[in-house]
Amino acid sequence: MSSEPPPPGPGQPPDDDPFKKQPPPAEGGGSPYDPPPPGGQTPPYGSQPPPFEGQPPPSGGGGPYGGGGDPYGGGGPYGGDPLAGMPPLAESGKRVLARILDMILVLIVVWLLSWAFGVTEYNVDSDKIEYGKSFGQSLVAAVCFVAYDTVMISKSGQTLGKRLFNHRVANLDNGSTPSVQTSLVRALVLWIPFAFCCACIWTAIAGGWSFFDKPYKQGLHDKAAKTVVVDSRA
Repeated sequence: MSSEPPPPGPGQPPDDDPFKKQPPPAEGGGSPYDPPPPGGQTPPYGSQPPPFEGQPPPSGGGGPYGGGGDPYGGGGPYGGDPLAGMPPLAESGKRVLARILDMILVLIVVWLLSWAFGVTEYNVDSDKIEYGKSFGQSLVAAVCFVAYDTVMISKSGQTLGKRLFNHRVANLDNGSTPSVQTSLVRALVLWIPFAFCCACIWTAIAGGWSFFDKPYKQGLHDKAAKTVVVDSRA
């Protein structure tokens, strides 16, 4: 009588297979890694059993904070509320107050650096205007504002003004703190026009957009970065 073990039967893994993988099924069979359901019938590969009666459809999982669907208000594949699962959005009026506080703090730093480097606002006399100093101060302002927003938002989602008003910047798709890249895009859109050409006009347009935007109350800089401002206490 031979001492060798009998060869594996059909549908059984070979003894030297360390992962116990099943051989591929015949054409039209189920997944080789799924156990057969009761009754011996194998569903087609990739098929799913029908939901139980009364069970709600599964969430799409791709929307803000698990809400599913298009991050810009598509409402999800089942027509659900695009704000479902999100913390309350920050009030636009309080966002303006937080931004004004941040601007005051950063402008103090800008003025000190401009004075230290001799690039204070341009001087006018009867013969010339020193535009170089004006550009120098704009450059200092752009660097300070962009750096402030990028570092603070990527670190915790909050600037000092937002922290005072319990606001937080979050990624629209999942509610997480924005990355450095996302925070930089957001800051560049908001502060480059402010520093070099449009000043308070652009800030009013970009930030004031949140008063009219639906459903996420996004400023133009939020739209560019796909972020929202929410209540950090939620």
